[in-house]
Order: sequence, then structure tokens, then C-alpha cells
Amino acid sequence: MILVTGANGNLGSATLAALHARGAVAVGGSRTPGEGMRRLDFDDHLSLDLAGVSTLVLVSAGYAEDDQVVARHAAVLDAAVRDGIGHVIYTSVTTAGNHLGFALAHRASERLVRASGLPWTILRNGLYAELFGGLLMWADNGVESAFGHGALAAVSREDLADVAAVVASDPVPHSGRVYDLVGTPITAEQVANELGVAYRAISLGEYRRRLLEETPGLLPFQPPMLASIATSIRHGFLDGTAPDLTDLLDRAARDSLSTAIAAASAARPEASV
Repeated sequence: MILVTGANGNLGSATLAALHARGAVAVGGSRTPGEGMRRLDFDDHLSLDLAGVSTLVLVSAGYAEDDQVVARHAAVLDAAVRDGIGHVIYTSVTTAGNHLGFALAHRASERLVRASGLPWTILRNGLYAELFGGLLMWADNGVESAFGHGALAAVSREDLADVAAVVASDPVPHSGRVYDLVGTPITAEQVANELGVAYRAISLGEYRRRLLEETPGLLPFQPPMLASIATSIRHGFLDGTAPDLTDLLDRAARDSLSTAIAAASAARPEASV
């Protein structure tokens, strides 16, 4: 049986759906489980029961400070070793993402996966096309961003879920492999052009000011994380391509530009009225 953690999140739920579409025997785990799911709370070690699971898809628990994220992953991996899991698949961040503010937690977690003694596969996921589009800011019927004119090799979340399902369905051929799952480079200007609106690049300083002063509800670690995404795209660190995504999918990737356009359009102020 395959178990997918974070099954109520966007990537976890999509991965579980992709596994079911392939006819795989798979269940989800979550700290707030739905029907047919297991309760798995990474902060409650007594809840980490992985008995009967052959393959664990460990969707990274990245919504916290680095030390908490790594501790959560360590606890799950300890449970995986204890309960005799046959294979661990960890969703990490793209190799080019070492400059990102959340990369350290991923690389530290990769070390834990390798040191666990379990067969493993690491999926280094590129940044979502949905995120790219969603981070564009609407102003005066146009879009603004601190991405400048840099490009992101964006990938749709559904494609990443499909790859996770491919690997989890038959993990043995992928043992000890690290896959770099990036898509086709797109720019904010391309998104704006397709939407038929103007694009304006703002400075990184202005972006950070808006995050700190005009974006309520952000947790302390989030402004530097978002700023790191912007500067990495702006300065060309995340535009490289690789064949792993389409090789594993055995088909063309979903159009990342269309995915980003849909996300940006959904965030348009009048779209939510």
C-alpha cells in the first residue's frame, strides 16, 4: 500500500488522485484526515503509524521555520524505519533552488532521507506555475512583480503529482535517483501579454516593503521566502530546463504559461467579486 502525506494539501491531494487514477492501492495521511485517510500529525509522534505501508510519499511539510520542518521530517522517517517501509519518495525543491529561502530545510531533509537506510527517491520539484501566476500583483488594470524580466522554468502542480504517482506505483527502478522536475521557462511579461494588460517590473525593495507593510497575515518566515523567489527569478537562477519531467511522464508537460495565466486571472480583483 502507498501512503501520501499532506493529503489535504494541494500537491498531496493531487498525488493521491493520480495514484487512484492509475488503479494503485493508496491512502492519504493528514493531521486533519478526511474519510478513508489516516491521521498523521508530524508534531504528534504517537500518531505516526505507518504499519502496512510499503511506499511512503513524503510531501514536504514546509509551512514552518526550518528547524520545525526538519524535525517533522525526521519524526516521519524514524516511524518509516520502525514500521519497515519499503521505499520513501520525498518531494524536495529543484536543484537550481539552492538560493531560495526555504532550500535549506529541503536539503537537510534530503540528507535525512539518504541516511535513513531505506530505499529512496528524491523528486526535486520546480516552482509551480500556479504560484508564479498567483504572485503577480494587479494594479491599475495591469500586473506588477519583482520578477523583472527573468524567467522561471515553471511546472504545473498536476504534472508533479503525476510524476510522484508514476514513481510510487513502481518505485524500484527509481531507487537512489534524484530527479530535477522543471518545466518550460516563462516570464511575467508573457503572462501579462496573454492577458492583454500592461506589465510593470517593481524593485525588490518595493516588493519587500509591500510584503512587510501591506500584506496582512504573513508569518515571519514568509516575507524573506517570497523575496528569495523574486530575486532568484529576476537574476536568472531558476530558468534552466531538464528532461526528467517529460521523461517520467512519457508525454509532453502541461503548458506552464497557460497554467500561470489561469492563476493570475483568478487573482484579478474583479474575478473575486
